[in-house]
Amino acid sequence: MALTTTWRRSLESVALPMGAVLSALIIFGVFCALVGANPLAVYASIYRAAFGSWSAWQNTLLRASPLMLTALCTALPARLGLVIIGNEGALVVGGLAAVLVGLALGSSLPGELVLLAMALGSLVAGGLWIVVAGALRHYRGVNETISSLLLNYVAIALMNHLVQGPLRDPAFVSKPSSFEIAPAAWLGNLPDTRVHWGLVYGLVASALAYILMQRTTFGFAARTAGGNVRAARIAGLPVGKLTLAVCFLAGSCAGLAGMVEVAAVQKRLNESIVSNYGYAGILVAFVARHNPLATVLVSVLLGGILASGGILQRSHNLPDATVMVFQGIVFLCVLYSESLYGRFKVFQEREIQAEGAAVAG
Repeated sequence: MALTTTWRRSLESVALPMGAVLSALIIFGVFCALVGANPLAVYASIYRAAFGSWSAWQNTLLRASPLMLTALCTALPARLGLVIIGNEGALVVGGLAAVLVGLALGSSLPGELVLLAMALGSLVAGGLWIVVAGALRHYRGVNETISSLLLNYVAIALMNHLVQGPLRDPAFVSKPSSFEIAPAAWLGNLPDTRVHWGLVYGLVASALAYILMQRTTFGFAARTAGGNVRAARIAGLPVGKLTLAVCFLAGSCAGLAGMVEVAAVQKRLNESIVSNYGYAGILVAFVARHNPLATVLVSVLLGGILASGGILQRSHNLPDATVMVFQGIVFLCVLYSESLYGRFKVFQEREIQAEGAAVAG
């Protein structure tokens, strides 16, 4: 009976997000029809642009790579009962740290060592950025959702100040940018593809996060504290240290995404790094139910949607921001589905019957 209950809960955790996504597809189709576009043709174009060819797959994977990392910035603290949405800020700070390290080292070291130093710098910077939100929550009771959101704007303002000031490359007049990092520190592509090594970073980080949270005593302690903080304190668990450690790991993942964007895509720092990968990562985490392995699949799906913006504009005369509208609809539907857990008898009936039989016995 316990096994049946477990399977029913697992089915519920899969069925409700899928239902939310299907509902979003229907609502988005209605919007497309209202502006004169054929919803079925729009969906067909999205599929072709995302998965219709090997070239399309590469475009999708390029966008999925940073999403895997930024999604972990929300997914990991959620296991501790925290709602962190500072993904964008940690990504920007990670990218800034990577550029600072890359410019400081230049060509003085082999490219591999410079890349390693840039990665370490982005990990530390992104981690410490989210630790601020965790510390404010634990020691001062400040809502971590609000503080992490506001930290996004601080990070972007700091980046703009440095890019338009001390780090500015005078060769870029219309679009303030930092100096370019040395070519030896560029993050290359996987063999025979246009997909950079950031994809491997995302896959490895997701796997390690799953192992850490599901197969270690640290993860068990974090989940226990997330389930009942008071009980965790009575049991002697160091809730404060767990909060800071999880926030640091979460921010490190988003910071690494910033390094990947700088070293593999931009090669320098400018406002293009603020490309909403951080906010999209929040959506990925919620759709995946904060499961690090599930974020990989959801990142690929959302990456495909983001890759289809251009074809929707060319083929259906829809604004390029249409995919952002679709993303927002999905987010709203997923948030609403969170309130439906435990309300469907099909997922709860046998558990209730089992409890009733136990009481009767």
